[in-house]
Amino acid sequence: MKNLFFKSALVLGIAGISLTACRNDDVIKEDDLPQEEMSNVLLNVKDVASGTVTTYDYQVNGTNQPTIKVQNGKTYDVEVFFKNGDENVNTEIIEAKDEHFLVYNFPNSDITLTRTDDDASTRTDGAHVGLKTRWVVNKATNNNNAELILTLYHEPKTVSEGSAPSGTGKVFGQQSGGETDAQAVYKISN
Repeated sequence: MKNLFFKSALVLGIAGISLTACRNDDVIKEDDLPQEEMSNVLLNVKDVASGTVTTYDYQVNGTNQPTIKVQNGKTYDVEVFFKNGDENVNTEIIEAKDEHFLVYNFPNSDITLTRTDDDASTRTDGAHVGLKTRWVVNKATNNNNAELILTLYHEPKTVSEGSAPSGTGKVFGQQSGGETDAQAVYKISN
């Protein structure tokens, strides 16, 4: 009888350990927007004075760098769209806004950037994801290598909307940790 009781207790103990080891919070969360599923990063650049909108299409893994044409002294409203073929991936970014953050790096331009996201793309920590911005172009190019390096981060540990020097320009937005969901590089000309 003691032997049967011991075996039953042993079986129940092993079953209990097995059940607690299979909890969902132990599952590693997958990236909801892996870069290999992004085909294009589009910038809609609207001249605030004229209302003219120009779209610049960066093709992920493509060989061409689109050239964004802006003029010194002008202001532009810029909206970013991430695409996977015809699918607008912004919907997924907005649904998981607390897991995403955009960094705008203008290493050789004098451009002032302000994030203008509405509540839909503002994180619960108050930081704007950066899908909508306003650019004031002080000087489009500080040399012949002016560009925008736009990076979408997934699950950064910390984010800041602050700016810092980058070459002869500035980077707008800073993060620590996380992974790159997408990166697009555009040339800038005047």
